[in-house]
Amino acid sequence: MTKYAGGALIPGLSVDRSDAASLSMQLATCLRDMILSGELPPGTRLPATRVLARDHGVSRTTAVTVYEQLASEGMVTSHVGAGTYVSQEVRPHASAAPRPQSLPRVAGGHSAQFFPRLEHPRSPRPFVTGMPAFDAFPMAQWARMQAKYWRSPRATIMSYPEAAGMPALREAICRHLRANRGLTCAPEEVFVFAGAQDAFLQLAQILLEPGDPVWIENPGAIGARNAFLVRGARLVPVPVDAQGLDVAAGRAAEPQFRAAFTTPAHQHPLGMPMSRDRRFELLEEAERAEAWVIEDDYVGEFHYGRAPLPPLKALDAGGRVIYVGTFSKALFPAIRLGYAVVPPGLTEVFTRTLEAAAHGVSHSVQAVVASFIEEGRFSAHIRRMRDLYRDRRDALIEAAEANLRGLLKVQPTETGFHTVGLFPEPRCEKSAAKAALAEGLATSPLSRFALAPIAQEGLTLGFSAVPRIEIERGVERLARALRAAPR
Repeated sequence: MTKYAGGALIPGLSVDRSDAASLSMQLATCLRDMILSGELPPGTRLPATRVLARDHGVSRTTAVTVYEQLASEGMVTSHVGAGTYVSQEVRPHASAAPRPQSLPRVAGGHSAQFFPRLEHPRSPRPFVTGMPAFDAFPMAQWARMQAKYWRSPRATIMSYPEAAGMPALREAICRHLRANRGLTCAPEEVFVFAGAQDAFLQLAQILLEPGDPVWIENPGAIGARNAFLVRGARLVPVPVDAQGLDVAAGRAAEPQFRAAFTTPAHQHPLGMPMSRDRRFELLEEAERAEAWVIEDDYVGEFHYGRAPLPPLKALDAGGRVIYVGTFSKALFPAIRLGYAVVPPGLTEVFTRTLEAAAHGVSHSVQAVVASFIEEGRFSAHIRRMRDLYRDRRDALIEAAEANLRGLLKVQPTETGFHTVGLFPEPRCEKSAAKAALAEGLATSPLSRFALAPIAQEGLTLGFSAVPRIEIERGVERLARALRAAPR
């Protein structure tokens, strides 16, 4: 790398002003990729913000934002008067992706304990989790776009869908992820499924053999857990702490794991994001074990404080992470549309498998979502929903402070659709949840998400589905239920 007084010359760094991603997002993403690939090795001095701004035709404010974002991720360190340097703690990954597996055998018969999914109410109610705000969805706008689609030529709208997904949607997803999540990928790495749960089932079939050990967060997401059980995987419960999945505990329990499932943006169900150090630790452990990491980013777009860390997938230069996203949370559950972004080394096996066995997702759903993204309506909708969900979260926290003291300690959260309330002293979770249900409230005990016993006792508390006034009334009813429930 050529050096000069203002720091390293970075000829490969550029911005595209026609790109939907902000200039700061583009520069941060490109610099991150160069750091992780080793092109900018640890200790490299980067250009001063004024030089970066001048060289790439951006404002100095944009340059400062880029370095602040990379510093928050631990990629760079800055010292007044000394400059900005690539952090010595960053460990670049080898660029070679792992060799893809051959198509696996179909799992044989096995006995496993399946965990029943939560039965969501058909209409929103206080504290239901994973349900967006139906009352705020732009239904008239959506209906107009659907009507426009059905006026397209019949050969376009009535033919069989592509097994891997409609090209227009795969391209739109790439642009959305780059602009909103700092994740760069190619359309051929994106595969469209009938929801995230369908993606988990297909991932399990392609990546795992019966008996393969899989790290699963404990407590953790039930749907993905069941997908791995269907395949006959051996689940290894790994505890979570304030930083997310405890990698050291996972290594002690099963060092030769085949895959790890994690929810780093908003741990399900406890709600904390995975720390920067823990993310790198997990990626390094996956490299050592030659394992896959399945990242469920089910509410990654919804954050209410400072900018979140980029997805694990954006930090993965070794080709180990499969990123799963869904439109069921950002739009509405009935759409049943999800996707996976796979490493380049897996695109061929995914393509062959889906072409052989999958039927594809409805053209009409894919086409309307692609247009919704391309016309900028999806990004606008997410911005509106962030403001709405922030207000509803605040309503929950404020009402809990006023009504739940001594009964339930509601945890703060900067992401997602829900948080948890922890009991200040031991009590029967199931009795509390049953009493809440009798009051028309949709809560769930934390223990039902656990494969192995956990220390936390409490209830899940969704805040996205109903207006502020219903949340406030719901908290009052919850307080009444908890006082009456057996301990």
